[in-house]
Amino acid sequence: MESQMIRPGHLTAHQTARLLGVSLAGVRKLVQRGQLARSGGTARQPWYTAADVAALAADRRARAAA
Repeated sequence: MESQMIRPGHLTAHQTARLLGVSLAGVRKLVQRGQLARSGGTARQPWYTAADVAALAADRRARAAA
């Protein structure tokens, strides 16, 4: 559910997964591997900074193109 109020410049786990083209489990794996850091929210509904997600998405696109 995405009904919570979120700070500007942040994304929910669902939005992050959608932008990166992965599942929620994929987002959790990225956090576990240290490739993405939580930036707020709660343990069950974390937030991620939009800039971090955009940088990770760009890096993933560059690696896929190489």
